Amino acid sequence: MTPQADPSPLSSPLRRTWLWRSFQIAYQVFFSLWLGYRSRGVENLPADGGALLLINHRSFLDPMLAGLPLHRPVSFVARHTLFSVPFVGAILRRTHVIPINRDSAGTASLREIVRHIDHGFLVGMFPEGTRNNGPDPLNPLKPGITSIIRRVDAPIIPIGIAGANRVMPRGAIFIRPRPVRVVIGNAIPPEELESLRVRGREQELLNFVGQCMSDTVREAEAWLNKGD
Repeated sequence: MTPQADPSPLSSPLRRTWLWRSFQIAYQVFFSLWLGYRSRGVENLPADGGALLLINHRSFLDPMLAGLPLHRPVSFVARHTLFSVPFVGAILRRTHVIPINRDSAGTASLREIVRHIDHGFLVGMFPEGTRNNGPDPLNPLKPGITSIIRRVDAPIIPIGIAGANRVMPRGAIFIRPRPVRVVIGNAIPPEELESLRVRGREQELLNFVGQCMSDTVREAEAWLNKGD
């Protein structure tokens, strides 16, 4: 059997490249002025060290909206097919994005996600798997997220986004001027999940994480509806 090639070395998780910082500043100005974008809870993120960010999914804009207030890059997980798209693929490769094959996601993808977190990266995922267009704050989470949580020795941080589906709903081409609120929830330390990370308690772990995410989404929606 031919041995697998060693994975490419990772850059510093705290290094903000000129490309990443340029995009962040441009988007911060645009979304703040155009959408009245507001966020809170950045202090819940670790200043250094890895963490897994679990974000609700309502729009294609969600990765940008979740990453806008952060002081360091996030390694989002994205479909591997996007890396072959001209220009888009080049940006993804230079902004710490982790490719994943949704049709055959397995141990290789899992190892890469865990490797980034162990290296000190913030890794952002959308555990609903697809965009939520229903009335509930959250779609059922994909069971595969438990495999990642069980292997990650780092905080789990829920992030709730409200209003993104009004800004760019499914099928829309242009961004609409609607307000957006983002809430970064309290970090869940790994020791708090220790008893749920054992084999046989996957559904309980999924329920607990889903509830934490739902609470954060509801907080964001209440803030949006309040109009502050």
